[in-house]
Amino acid sequence: MPLPASGQQADLAGASDHPLVGRYEGAVITAHESRAYDEIRLPVTPLERGGRDNRGTWQGEFSGRITSLRYEGPGGRSLLEVMRNHQAELEAKGFAIRLFCRGRDECAPGGSLPDFWAAGRAGIGLPTTWGTTIYLLAERQNAEATVTVAMLGVETKARGDRPLMPHLAVTVVEATPMETGRIAVLAADEMAETLARDGRIAVYGITFEFDSAEITAASADQIAELGRLLGDTPDLAVLIVGHTDGKGGFDYNLSLSQRRAQAVVDRLAAAHGIAAARMTPAGAGMVAPVASNRSEEGRARNRRVEIVEIVR
Repeated sequence: MPLPASGQQADLAGASDHPLVGRYEGAVITAHESRAYDEIRLPVTPLERGGRDNRGTWQGEFSGRITSLRYEGPGGRSLLEVMRNHQAELEAKGFAIRLFCRGRDECAPGGSLPDFWAAGRAGIGLPTTWGTTIYLLAERQNAEATVTVAMLGVETKARGDRPLMPHLAVTVVEATPMETGRIAVLAADEMAETLARDGRIAVYGITFEFDSAEITAASADQIAELGRLLGDTPDLAVLIVGHTDGKGGFDYNLSLSQRRAQAVVDRLAAAHGIAAARMTPAGAGMVAPVASNRSEEGRARNRRVEIVEIVR
């Protein structure tokens, strides 16, 4: 069955298909978001026993331009029929199927299908009918970019006048390089003025590798300025506070933000000679956003390191 790219009357206003994916005829778009650059994890193998706490064993890291779509319908068609049509269409366009699995026995033989479902939907809202889960991961490489397509679908049973209904979350990652050099480095004197006025300052020039506490090489200049601030004001004691966006679990983000704050303290002590006793690392996780987590722009503002003056 063809997968036309034309919109349907019931589509979300302003939404459209991704040209490499299309849609199953009669499906409608109920959610759509496009981000110029983001980083996500997606299942690349089934979830085996013991993998729930070791995501690296069954998830891969993907980054680039990300398009997220949610489709509903058409009513009366099985999810398997929808997914097999998409599989055939992707293969016809030169994609290799890296994973196709159905239900607990194939997708999560380790016994945690809800965890697999949560990772595979990549933040796209779906009904929690986990037992009907079908997942597809496809990849196409060429000289320009690598494109990854992840699809996770579930279906809801017929009830009353509502027919059997497939629901599909589609994530397309086009691995284009992130634009760099967009964050201005805050000079030591600027930070000193802001701390004197507000008692705190948000620093965006300190960044970390994806899903890691490893400080990126691009952060060196900003950390050097922070080291100069602390070196020039020997009586200044500070909290180094890590903040994450709202994606992911609460406990995981809290731990990640604490480890990132500690990494900044360790770098300032080792590379710039700042006494560790003057710096207290703290992880705030997702609890203190400065913008909505509903957009990538908002999530980017929430991912930050804050310097808070300690008055003794």
